[in-house]
Amino acid sequence: MQYKRILLKLSGEALMGDQNFGIDQTRLKQYALEIKKVVESGVEVAIVIGGGNIFRGLSTEGSKMDRVQADYMGMLATVINGLALQSALEDADVQTRLLTAIKMEQIAEPYIKRRAVRHLEKGRVVIFGSGTGNPFFTTDTAAVLRAIEIDSDVILKGTRVDGIYTSDPEKNINAVKFENITFKDVMNKGLKVMDMTAFTLSEENKLPIIIFDMNKEGNLMKLLSGENIGTKVDIEI
Repeated sequence: MQYKRILLKLSGEALMGDQNFGIDQTRLKQYALEIKKVVESGVEVAIVIGGGNIFRGLSTEGSKMDRVQADYMGMLATVINGLALQSALEDADVQTRLLTAIKMEQIAEPYIKRRAVRHLEKGRVVIFGSGTGNPFFTTDTAAVLRAIEIDSDVILKGTRVDGIYTSDPEKNINAVKFENITFKDVMNKGLKVMDMTAFTLSEENKLPIIIFDMNKEGNLMKLLSGENIGTKVDIEI
């Protein structure tokens, strides 16, 4: 396999499937089976999942809700998604641990770096919930931070688009896909990959990011097997 340890970043919206909100059980099961194949191949898998299908703190910017309160609500939404994914993985006979940055001992283990790494070494899937545990930081930033802490080889960002394009491929049929691109070129071209805090942190730590379509069956395994799936962002091409 191309990588030994990966950090898989999933958006909360991805769990909605064709619904307008909530969790699509079919999509959840699909993701669990995809991840199971990867685990069985010997790859160590950590996951950060967003909470946008339930609540997004940024969506309250135009309201009177306090931003800090809204962000904490978003963190709790990521824990709900983490529990759902944990259940789906365990139904597929995959050993899983949910670790959260905010202590809630009754339902998850508190995040401790050494504990997380030990779980990974034992072949367990580790899901990181509640973001960084701090407001004003996105789950993208949490994903990069955790990836650095656990010494992940790469961040795999699963989206509904199969890579990075010159413009939005859903709006512009003439958009051109990048197979590989440097961090510097992403910045110079003004392309959207992650929020600036997450992207800069990844660049500073020379941690590559691969953007790919997680909804296409088999893509995750193909990517890890070395096939040219998605777009890779790295220090050098």
